[in-house]
Amino acid sequence: MPIESADPRHDWTRDQVAALFDLPFMDLVFRAAEVHRANFDPSAIQKSRLLSIKTGGCAENCGYCSQSAHFDTGLKAEKLMDAQAVLAEAMAAKAGGADRFCMGAAWRELKDRDLPKLATMISGVKALGLQTCATLGMLTAEQARALKAAGLDYYNHNLDTSPEFYGEVVTTRTWQDRLDTLEHVREAGMATCCGGIVGMGERREDRIGLLHALATLPAHPDSLPVNALVPIVGTPLGDRVAAEGTIDPIEFVRTVAVARLVCPKSIVRLSAGREAMSAEMQALCFLAGANSIFVGGRLLTTPNPEDDADAALFARLDLKPMVTTDAAA
Repeated sequence: MPIESADPRHDWTRDQVAALFDLPFMDLVFRAAEVHRANFDPSAIQKSRLLSIKTGGCAENCGYCSQSAHFDTGLKAEKLMDAQAVLAEAMAAKAGGADRFCMGAAWRELKDRDLPKLATMISGVKALGLQTCATLGMLTAEQARALKAAGLDYYNHNLDTSPEFYGEVVTTRTWQDRLDTLEHVREAGMATCCGGIVGMGERREDRIGLLHALATLPAHPDSLPVNALVPIVGTPLGDRVAAEGTIDPIEFVRTVAVARLVCPKSIVRLSAGREAMSAEMQALCFLAGANSIFVGGRLLTTPNPEDDADAALFARLDLKPMVTTDAAA
């Protein structure tokens, strides 16, 4: 198999993505590292902070999520945070070294009545010199334009998994719904943040399908989060994984490496699940092309490594914070 191009291509076939997964592990990671180095400083890792600005009570039935109103997870539903409280969190994130601030609301779709308050949050975070990102559920074209006008750089809307496994994950939102929101985001001129979750009981074929779908979007995701499922008691997928076991760590690294190869210029985000990852596993992920993490002790409603643990990890691996200057950097 020839060395992959460091430039994006959109004509990947499933068989070609599968062939990457089948490479000997050392060859796969080496090739991914080569492509990563052609596009990024391999020692620079972007630090992002994710805040739940509206927690719980979501009408969606995503089988992994503690915030779904369909499952009894013990999580108390809360209202949308006050804008000043969000800005205080953003200032603390910046003081802690974050370069990007993400705001997540547990909604099926954004309501127009919440746009003014969100616009205040977004413009305030932007004024602090931070990249801005939000995940607020499905959007209309008009809402996407309003968020862009408020200063939103990225919009997160994950595909979650392959089209074939999608019905095992969620039934209250269709695959096409997700594609439509991503189209609205691109047309509004915002950068897309789109990836998925692995370790939900899917097969490798589903991981192949997810990455093939991402690599053949009209534009590759500017930001590509790879999440490892954090099993939540009371959720269907959390209970399933607790019984059957989660993804093998080497298979997770393979997934990161293939993501880097098929989307060579995307920021590949090592997202949920880091709390359960060893330093060695995270090092392999960085070697394979991951170049962003979420910092702070909480990721929406699930645990995340504390700042001192990440500082120690950066010191051990000779990593440095990535400094970005625009949404597409």
